[in-house]
Amino acid sequence: MLVFLCWYFGMEEEMLGGSIWVAALRNVMGAGLMMAVFLLLDRPRLSMKKTIWCYVLFGMAAVVCFSLWYLVDKESFVRFSGMLLLPVMGTFCVRMSRDTLYLSLYKLTIGFYLLSLTVFCGIDAARIWFGEEMWADILIRLVMTVVILFLIASKVRRSFLEGIDYLREEMDWFSSVTVVLSILIAAIVAFWPGRHDFSMFHVVRTVMLFFMAGIIQYTVFQLYLHRGKEWRFQVEKELLETNERFIHRQLELMNESKEQTARIRHDIRHHCLLIEEYIRNGETDKLLDYVKQYREDVENRETECICGNETISNILTVYARRAKKEDIEVAMQAQVPGDIAVRDTDLVVIIANIFENAIHGCMASHLPENKIHIQVTCKGKKIVVQCRNTCGEDIKMKNGVPVSERGIGISSVLKVVSYYHGEAEFSVENGMFIARILLNLPQDQ
Repeated sequence: MLVFLCWYFGMEEEMLGGSIWVAALRNVMGAGLMMAVFLLLDRPRLSMKKTIWCYVLFGMAAVVCFSLWYLVDKESFVRFSGMLLLPVMGTFCVRMSRDTLYLSLYKLTIGFYLLSLTVFCGIDAARIWFGEEMWADILIRLVMTVVILFLIASKVRRSFLEGIDYLREEMDWFSSVTVVLSILIAAIVAFWPGRHDFSMFHVVRTVMLFFMAGIIQYTVFQLYLHRGKEWRFQVEKELLETNERFIHRQLELMNESKEQTARIRHDIRHHCLLIEEYIRNGETDKLLDYVKQYREDVENRETECICGNETISNILTVYARRAKKEDIEVAMQAQVPGDIAVRDTDLVVIIANIFENAIHGCMASHLPENKIHIQVTCKGKKIVVQCRNTCGEDIKMKNGVPVSERGIGISSVLKVVSYYHGEAEFSVENGMFIARILLNLPQDQ
């Protein structure tokens, strides 16, 4: 495909003419459009500032190399430059992105399609209306590039990035091949080597092929956009359900506290009656022994405070009590300060879902002894949540994520992890399901 496009564009640009500087300008616009489209739709590995600098430096180096090639050997440049354009730009863009390979190929295909469209419109519009004027071609390309980037930045980018987590999970080889083949078919039919005498029939045919390829691209994009919206709605629903479950658990805990308060009040009444009786009978030694015994009993009672963070303590307390009702042995460790840059609702989503899934896993294992060991620690600018629980042998994994019907809120957990630029890892080792969650805390608390 690239050879055909290169041959056509090279022959057409040779008709329009131009010096080495004009060729460099065309290369700058082409490379800039492809990389700008990719960057607008991408989530880079580095910070945006560093990423932009890398793109600028690489783009300048690529333009210099391709322009020197054009100056040294115009014939080989016309024949092979297009074939090298996408691999060179694509390799760099894929390396700079933290998205999957298939999703990166999809974004590269979009960029290359838009580049092909601007080149075709610039060349043929200059031939039809401007008498093959070289600068008319360049001006048309420049205007189209600005319009395309403006539309992507203002209309497409936000919705694309909102659904990029869904795209990253669902974009596969079939989707990528479908989009690439749509461009390949249009390119082969429109730019097959042969006589390309200028005619309106040739222009109309090429326009229709570009239009049909664009319709396929747009349809695929709208399909994933719609599915991505459904996925986001499902995640929001799971977030609400998680908070609702946690509120119910807190209400249960409050009811238990009321019952415990009533028992304490009842016991205190009996303690007071007994103390009054000791005082009335003048049995001071027995009274002192009784008070001492009562004080030791109070001091030996377990405290409910697990760590310095009240939200985490409440979540662990609520679900630990539920686990103990199911005869599940629970071990908890938490070392998190009270003031951390994580929203309480996000803590509920992460810890409550992980703990509740662990309880479901233990109950589904049907083993005589079930265990849950959960740790929540704060190390520097990172929050680490690790949970190990007894599980059965029927856990299924897809792309490293459990897909068992008993799994609750995993997509919500992944959404929160993505929000904090963290990592999530799930595995099964020696009959124990292991969930590891890492959140990167924002710099500003």
